[in-house]
Amino acid sequence: MTTRKKLPSEVLNQTRNRFNRFFKAEASSSIILLIATITALIWANSYAQTYFSTWNTIFTISVGEFGLSKPLTHWVNDGLMAFFFLVIGLEIKREFMVGELSKRDEAVLPFTAAIGGMVVPAVVYLLLTQGTGAAKGWAVPMATDIAFSLGILSLLGAGVPLCLKVFLTATAIVDDLGAILIIAIFYTDELKLVPLLAAGLIMLTLILANRRGLSRPSIYMVLGVALWLAVLKSGLHATIAGVLLAATVPARTRLDPQVFITESLTILESFQQSAPPDDSRFLNKVCLNAISNLEENCARVEPLIQRWERELHEVVAYAIVPVFALVNAGVHIGDAGIKALTSRVSLGIIIGLALGKPVGIFLFSWLAVKLKLAKLPAKMTFRHLLGAGCLAGIGFTMSIFVSGLAFMDPNYITYAKVGIIIGSIISGVTGISILKTVDGKVNQVNSNS
Repeated sequence: MTTRKKLPSEVLNQTRNRFNRFFKAEASSSIILLIATITALIWANSYAQTYFSTWNTIFTISVGEFGLSKPLTHWVNDGLMAFFFLVIGLEIKREFMVGELSKRDEAVLPFTAAIGGMVVPAVVYLLLTQGTGAAKGWAVPMATDIAFSLGILSLLGAGVPLCLKVFLTATAIVDDLGAILIIAIFYTDELKLVPLLAAGLIMLTLILANRRGLSRPSIYMVLGVALWLAVLKSGLHATIAGVLLAATVPARTRLDPQVFITESLTILESFQQSAPPDDSRFLNKVCLNAISNLEENCARVEPLIQRWERELHEVVAYAIVPVFALVNAGVHIGDAGIKALTSRVSLGIIIGLALGKPVGIFLFSWLAVKLKLAKLPAKMTFRHLLGAGCLAGIGFTMSIFVSGLAFMDPNYITYAKVGIIIGSIISGVTGISILKTVDGKVNQVNSNS
């Protein structure tokens, strides 16, 4: 039996710091997402006609004879959200390569939890909607909104063990992977052969570019746009292109780290020797060239997968997802909104998110631990697990996205949005209440150990 080599302490510290930065970004972005959601609800109920007509406005992009004409809602859901799925794809790839999901013994628990968190809510929803046209929405309560769930978790501050944050993040990422597969398999009505073949050829080109060691961002940008267009025309949802592109983004560097260090020291030495006097406001040509060369080396030494994740994460978290919420979260509380409170669609989603999610995550995780297929992290208890399961019931972004694919009936879409909002609120309040009761006990245990 081979033993896994331990990572150096420096790498572990870097991983921990990177995760903390990621967590803080998700937590703060949830506030903007909440503001966008409230704005959408107020706008849809105060100026309903303006709200819905604005987002149904046709917008056309054309180049020569080729053009795309779609409502603004579709440009957001099919276009901007492709970047959302690209970031999700990059996160999934990173997790499988070097993160929590790369270690089999540590990956079992979040994998098991995610499966339970998808299966049980879907079953609950189907039981409540069986025999009706609404049954097609079975995947709506399966999703977890990572921004909102981590944002709510941040309210407990430093009292929450890091392992719980890592567990919730890993579970949500596996959950996202499941949602992507479901969208591709179950919510694709008709496939068109020629665009599908074109998408396949573009994917093959991307894979070959990766294998040949080509890491220039421009290559993947241009082919990524072509892939998005091909997938859009193929009948698959266009956002799947983001995930497919992420799978091909290189994880290797264009410049060996040791060469980077040597060249950077040489560049800095030339900068130091040519630096102007302290009272000078401008740098000379030698210093400017040194800065340019150093910037180029920094870009070459950073793997493209990490660069894109770093650069796109904040754009997605602080701009694209809030815009998606502003466009899609608006529900007019008219006859349909009131009827949603007793609709099978709403009830199925509410119960699926608020009850099915925590039950599925807790039950499947508990069984995995009892059967010795997985083990709880040292500072994590089953009550932590239950609280995290409740927070995973905050479905919001992905749930709203899936509901738009599942339903054609506007009333069903309204019922679904009402159910998602209510179910997510109940999940958030329940999760934070459970975790607050265990917070003090954990701190006391940790201080005595």
